Amino acid sequence: MKAIICKSFGPPSSLVFEDIPPLNPKEGEVLIDVKACGVNFPDTLIIQGKYQFKPALPFTPGSDVAGIVKAVGNNVKHFKPGDAVFGVVSHGGFAEEVVLSKKSCFPIPPGISFEVAASFLLAYGTSYHALKDRAKIQAGETLLVLGASGGVGLAAIELGKLLGARIIAAASSDKKLALCKKYGADEVINYSTEDLKNRAKELTDGKGVDVIYDPVGGQYSEAALRAIAWKGRFLVIGFAAGDIPKIPLNLPLLKGCDILGVFWGDFMVKKEPALGMQNSMELLQFIGQDKIKPHIYKTYPLADSANALADMMGRKVMGKAVVVI
Repeated sequence: MKAIICKSFGPPSSLVFEDIPPLNPKEGEVLIDVKACGVNFPDTLIIQGKYQFKPALPFTPGSDVAGIVKAVGNNVKHFKPGDAVFGVVSHGGFAEEVVLSKKSCFPIPPGISFEVAASFLLAYGTSYHALKDRAKIQAGETLLVLGASGGVGLAAIELGKLLGARIIAAASSDKKLALCKKYGADEVINYSTEDLKNRAKELTDGKGVDVIYDPVGGQYSEAALRAIAWKGRFLVIGFAAGDIPKIPLNLPLLKGCDILGVFWGDFMVKKEPALGMQNSMELLQFIGQDKIKPHIYKTYPLADSANALADMMGRKVMGKAVVVI
């Protein structure tokens, strides 16, 4: 089968497209013919050896997958060949086939395309866990979303609205912010032209924001934290800007606020799988009821996966880029 291979850590241009041996499912596993694989920012870090874990070389990147069940291993009762499914793997998605654990595999709801299904679980799972479990956001509170036009950012806007929050979206261009407004943002901040801290304060009448959702890091984290309300919650999602900020610890002291880490992968698989499964079932209901829907920026053929990753690194992607097979 064809697959994208990372033979040495480096930029997307170092990836190769070649044949590898076909896969076979083991006990408790589901083999699928991949139809689509979402592109996520962690994919750009994994191929460079900069993520929390480093797969053994060589490996295939890609984690959000959707496709058709080809075969199942022993002790798999809920899936059969021909079923349309989606799920998450640590890596291996940019390929014609991938093996999923039955615990990480879900049926695609009726009317949902492979492209949408492959754009869903990681972004919305991360955002739902962050807002519901970590921040425990309440109806009427204010949510500031940084990097709001990205996949997890738009998911946070949609889910924040479903949970009753007032949304302030922050992004780097008016074009990106227009998409955020379309997805439900009540107010917007262009942090390329506006002062993030002062504008967030203005939009909350000086009170500050209750919850900050930060997948960006870099220079914007401290500025946002300085605009947080008393007993606010700052959610650490990731560092798309490339730099991990060093936060002065007098700020949480003076603000009486919490800084909360969000690592959905470990939450879902290792630490709290029962709650992770409950969250996934609730998200499946939301998408089945058309309450949430990923924005597809662009699709790329499998052989062009490197360009999809390069566009992600170049901050060109709004919503989700998807590799299709």
